[in-house]
Amino acid sequence: MSENKLKESSNPLMMKTITPIFLVLFLFTTSILRAQTNDFYDDAETLKFTVPTVEILGEIANPGKCNLNTLPLRSVIVKETLLQDGKDKFVGAYRYDGYSLYDILNASILKKKNEAEFPPIIDLYVEIENNKGEKVVLSWGEIYYPVHRHEILIATQVARIVPSKTKELWPLPLEARLIVAPDLLTHRNISNPTKITVKSYSGKYEITKGMNPMYSEHFSISEDNMKPQNITALPANLYKLTYPTVFYGRGKGIHGTTPFTGVLLKKLISKYIKLDAQKLKTGLFVIAGKDGYRAAFSYSEIMNRNDQDEFLAVPTEKDADGGAFQIFPAADFFSDRAIKSVESIHLVNEK
Repeated sequence: MSENKLKESSNPLMMKTITPIFLVLFLFTTSILRAQTNDFYDDAETLKFTVPTVEILGEIANPGKCNLNTLPLRSVIVKETLLQDGKDKFVGAYRYDGYSLYDILNASILKKKNEAEFPPIIDLYVEIENNKGEKVVLSWGEIYYPVHRHEILIATQVARIVPSKTKELWPLPLEARLIVAPDLLTHRNISNPTKITVKSYSGKYEITKGMNPMYSEHFSISEDNMKPQNITALPANLYKLTYPTVFYGRGKGIHGTTPFTGVLLKKLISKYIKLDAQKLKTGLFVIAGKDGYRAAFSYSEIMNRNDQDEFLAVPTEKDADGGAFQIFPAADFFSDRAIKSVESIHLVNEK
């Protein structure tokens, strides 16, 4: 190497100029590499919120506050959309990280008010409130029974899912949120939830254990302040679907592998009960069989799904035990909420 080149290479001024250039190139390259991974959902910056204090109350033996920081962090992806003036309004697409209700309520010891009358836990539901007085309802079943677990979070982190071509930057929330990922219209995604109350449905039903054979020729669809509508046959204009299944109960295990064929329950109900934003947030269906066996379902988990894991109304053969209509909950791992000999479907609005 010549003496001049040696002097240039050891020039402190030149070294100071080159170092920032290399630093910029390194950061740029690192950013490009990060954006080019196969994960579409970690490309944007993650915004962290203050972790809220959440109190668990209601029909449990151990009420108190839950320390969310001791729980595992879960992640869901959501396309947030709201019903406004009768039309769907898209808000944005996001990845949310947070703590699942499955984990939050896992250590709660259930103490049902109606346990002596009806021991099964499938009539339980939870009310979730925030510091502004907003409230939403979820069934116990949609928290603990679904095939896809941990999809309902109290989210403490968010990142936009930015379209690669349009580069649209959706508005970001500013505080922790309840996120119900399976919802199509996302009205249950309320800000800063602070209280969870566990409840059992208080309605009274006549219970006849071991009814055999069990058969109800018709069932009613109703809501508060509405005359019940009796259904004796499923409408012929509703398209029939067949769902293959491995039908497995939490107590008795395998029941069979026969497919269920029926119509979408939401299509049947929507003929009599109209959609609105309040029902999406706080509506609660109670579906009961001839023998008094019943289960709670949130309005949204039946009427407002984005995952096509739908509920079917299934007709049976004439005079078949368990007929004439059954409910098949395709989203559930267990068969426990598959109500037989359906006698009533009632909507309560837990305002």
